[in-house]
Amino acid sequence: MEKKNYTVSIYTENNLGLLSRIAAIFLRRHINIESITASPSEVNDVMRFIIVVNVTEDQIKKIVGQIEKQIEVIRAFYHTQEETIFQETALYKIKSQSFLDDHSIQDFIKETNARIVTVTTEFFVIEKTGKRKEVDELYDTLKPYGLMQFVRSGTIAVTKNEMPISGILEKFNTTNSIS
Repeated sequence: MEKKNYTVSIYTENNLGLLSRIAAIFLRRHINIESITASPSEVNDVMRFIIVVNVTEDQIKKIVGQIEKQIEVIRAFYHTQEETIFQETALYKIKSQSFLDDHSIQDFIKETNARIVTVTTEFFVIEKTGKRKEVDELYDTLKPYGLMQFVRSGTIAVTKNEMPISGILEKFNTTNSIS
């Protein structure tokens, strides 16, 4: 079976130590996590983890099964890249002088739909949201200009098809607020 990138969406209660236990599931199988993001979900008091891994379909089915055994996990799903809409965000800090000396860099920023978010006499901060390849291309372009700092988010994703999770989460939220 061939390996490919899968996006795992995990809906959970917001409990201490859960991320460690989820990461341990991947560690025990010697699977590297390519990207991980945590945020509130569309339902109050429910968190959503998005984890991207490169594995076979058989492996991802077993992993999702193990994740769902965690007490705080409400549901976990996996999707292929074709089934999701996904993005990353990156910040690039470059020296102001480099930016001012070469006007072609300003044109490239406009062409790539990046934007300048901060300007000081010492540095500029540029933000880019897009696919990993687009973020990497801008990195490669800015590096020769004196890239002072770089940071990228993990992948954020939503599915192209409707997910049945919203009803489950609403029931969870109603049950927990009554207790």
